[in-house]
Amino acid sequence: MIRLFHVPLSPFCRKVRLSLAEKKLEVELVEERYWERDPDFLRRNPAGKVPILRIDDMILSESAAICEYIEEKYPTPSLMPRDPEGRFEVRRLVSWFDDKFHHEVTSNLLYERVNRKLTKTGYPDSKNVKAGAKAIKYHLDYMTWLLDRRRWLAGDVMTLADFAAAAHLSSLDYISDVDWNRSAVVKDWYAKIKSRPAFRSLLADNVSGFIPAAHYSDLDF
Repeated sequence: MIRLFHVPLSPFCRKVRLSLAEKKLEVELVEERYWERDPDFLRRNPAGKVPILRIDDMILSESAAICEYIEEKYPTPSLMPRDPEGRFEVRRLVSWFDDKFHHEVTSNLLYERVNRKLTKTGYPDSKNVKAGAKAIKYHLDYMTWLLDRRRWLAGDVMTLADFAAAAHLSSLDYISDVDWNRSAVVKDWYAKIKSRPAFRSLLADNVSGFIPAAHYSDLDF
């Protein structure tokens, strides 16, 4: 039995969920209210972060390390290129979205609008929201530049880099914080990845107190 302790709109959890689903691995999802600092949760991961994956009597943390573990243990279908240069590019882009995009966009939009309400830590900071709304334009433009030159973000085949990007954008899409009209090529990329069977469980997510965007579950986009 594979068990994933997660938060539905966490992009880091979503990246792991997409990897598991793409490899057709059955997983039990357990929602974790990490902000309550439950002793059992902290025993599973003293860092106090999600996702946490329990698999083969092992408890794994840190989404990037989890995804690479899944890739090595279940290599088919592959989400990492075989050549060193290709693997580097995937890792670079995963880091881009989980670090730069996360700090400039996700934390300023999703965390301000959703996490503050869920954790009862006050109201959104308008300065952060404005900064996130401005920064996402730059990132969408960068994705456009990549996709004008490649079929997928890291090359000619879909990889973990695409799942990392889609994890962040799908979380923001839930609260209508993505201007899909800014880039036709990014919109097309997202429609392709969103139509994959691996994406279905994400589209079924329902966060209490928040109504998903009208187009969130529209596979025809």
